[in-house]
Amino acid sequence: MNESYQPTVNHNSNPETEKRRSFFKKAVAGGLALGFMFKTTEDDVAYATQKVNRYSAPSDLQITDMRIAEVDRAPMRCPIIRIDTNQGIYGLGEVRDGASARYALFLKSRLLGKNPCNVEMLFKTIKQFGYHGRQGGGVSGVEMALWDLAGKAYGVPVYQLLGGKYRDEVKIYCDTASSDDAEVYAKRMKDRVDQGYTFLKMDFGIHMVSDEPGTIVNKNAWDIKRQWSATPMEYGSTEHPFTRVQITDKGLEQLVAYVDAVRSIIGYEVPLAADHFGHIGVNECIRLGNALEPYRLAWLEDLIPWKYTDQWREITLAINTPTLTGEDIYLKEEFIKLIDNRAVDMVHPDLASAGGILETKKIGDYAEEHGIAMALHFAGTPVSFMANVHSAAATQNFVALEHHSVDIPWWEDLVKGIEKPIVNKGFVKVPETPGLGVELNEDVVKAHLTPDTKYFAPTTEWNEDRSWDRIWS
Repeated sequence: MNESYQPTVNHNSNPETEKRRSFFKKAVAGGLALGFMFKTTEDDVAYATQKVNRYSAPSDLQITDMRIAEVDRAPMRCPIIRIDTNQGIYGLGEVRDGASARYALFLKSRLLGKNPCNVEMLFKTIKQFGYHGRQGGGVSGVEMALWDLAGKAYGVPVYQLLGGKYRDEVKIYCDTASSDDAEVYAKRMKDRVDQGYTFLKMDFGIHMVSDEPGTIVNKNAWDIKRQWSATPMEYGSTEHPFTRVQITDKGLEQLVAYVDAVRSIIGYEVPLAADHFGHIGVNECIRLGNALEPYRLAWLEDLIPWKYTDQWREITLAINTPTLTGEDIYLKEEFIKLIDNRAVDMVHPDLASAGGILETKKIGDYAEEHGIAMALHFAGTPVSFMANVHSAAATQNFVALEHHSVDIPWWEDLVKGIEKPIVNKGFVKVPETPGLGVELNEDVVKAHLTPDTKYFAPTTEWNEDRSWDRIWS
């Protein structure tokens, strides 16, 4: 032996550590008896890990497929995404209501073979393919499904992967089918209160009074009742500042009387928000906001398009009723502009088109740092609904989550694996089961598919790359 040889010294060792190591070596070598004698090291490992969750080996997960099942009238066409893996577990997500499933399907080739647990990295890969409005639905739906997969792989609810929760229950604000008759609508709203809902939203606007002579100026030059026209060349798609529609004092009185009738029945204990005022410009929005101030509305939603930051600021500074927008904004950057300019009193992302679960939490976190609250817009199936619940639970400045499907009797039956009713007296319990906390009820989903859709049919035509995606040189 070379006399100059010196053994390697472990400076981190100590007598207690060496005792434990010696014990373990002897135990393995001698077959430590714990009710029976182990024969091999494999037996030792099997015994010691018998209670470990083997549902998934997260580091070895790979995405193998993406398929779509589109549900009809829940409340609109809602494409549900299923992302499959090599280990048999899958994740569920949802493209925003009314959006094309193709917004998600053409992302498939960018995801195959990837580990779904690398959620943020995959999101940064695909987020360039989304945009404002419904075009953000594909990226957002995929992101939901990735979080569902990651939660299932690690055996924890999604909110835990976001840093934990601030609340055990999520408050719901409830939409109600509109009526031009104030008494009828007020009765419907009172029924919501009797059902246990503690936060309401109403729709009212210039379309309700436009048939009455002397209420609206310039209505003959613009079709007021087609404000959601799908064809850009039609008047319905003219943005609010450009219609030059005005409300007369008579029209304003009738709109205020409508709100007064609702408030007189539901009282003032319940927050009441409002939406769908029509395509009117900044001056008319200010007149309307000031006229509604006595009724202490929770917010006035989407008075003008979200992109007019300076005009939003002008409205917000001119009225005392809170302002809110954001359901058509994709990613946090445009929310940052609104927040930094103090252009709105609250932000209102739709998780299914804003970029998904984590991006929505980032939007809420940025708003919270600047003293601004966040409500969540939602209209979809229970899959996207539960994605919202997890994001809301993990975001401190969250106020309430919208529910658009209260009157659809089979809506909650679309999923299983969660306590029913999902919405109970205006609140939803945050699930403690892995992932989003729900699985599809196959029979119910199949019974409500759109006529041109099959239940998770193969999508092999979307397997191949078709472009060079990198956005820098």
